[in-house]
Order: sequence, then structure tokens, then C-alpha cells
Amino acid sequence: MYFDLVDRVLEQTPTRIMTLKVVSVAEEYLQDHFPGFPVLPGVFMIEAMVQAARRLVEPTSTSPRLTLAGVRAIKYGRFVRPGEALVVDVSLHKQEGDTYDFKGQATVRGPDGQAIANATAVAGRFTLRPVRTL
Repeated sequence: MYFDLVDRVLEQTPTRIMTLKVVSVAEEYLQDHFPGFPVLPGVFMIEAMVQAARRLVEPTSTSPRLTLAGVRAIKYGRFVRPGEALVVDVSLHKQEGDTYDFKGQATVRGPDGQAIANATAVAGRFTLRPVRTL
């Protein structure tokens, strides 16, 4: 199953991308996470950063598909509820061959699109590398 966690690219340079994901109550994963208190799962927040990073480097990558190789120093902050938006900001930190290291942070915006104080949902570092088959 595939979830597209990038609704729109807000800004992009060769080493940085900022994307937006609006969380809708209609998204199926919210039905079970959690009943009565639906929130965007933490692993989906990381996946949103990964998808943004792929959009940043895939046009210049020689690899057909980049996969998550590792995450470090991940810190979670605020919940993301239906009606709110996740703004993902990812920067390319280092590239060695076909392996890419990123720094990412995702913050929450309210239903009106305004930034929320202390709204960091997740922040950390992660690595993408080509899919390796045996």
C-alpha cells in the first residue's frame, strides 16, 4: 500500500525542499490511530520527510529507487490532528556516492494555515540509499 504524503512542494533549491501535507479526517489510517483521538502516525511523519527527500534528489540520482537506510536522533513533539497540515523541511546534509544523508524537520500548521507556537512534530536525520537486491 502506498500513501502519498506530499500534497504540494512549497519551496525547492538544489539542496533543500519544503513540502506540505494536509491531514484529512478521511484518510484511512486515522480510523485506527487512535479511535476517538485520530493523529498522524509518527512513522508517517518520517515517511513524509523521506518522500520529500526523494523528490529533492531523484532527478539527479543515477539510482532507479532510493530507500530508507537509517534514521538517527529522531525526536517527536506535537501531534498532527485532522484538519492540520504538516510542513516538511528537508536539507541535503551530505552525499557520498549514491548514499544521501539528510536533516529534516516537520512542523504543524493549524486549519487556517497559520504556524502554531512550539509546533515541531518531528525532527532528525536520515539516510537514503539505492535499493539493493541479492
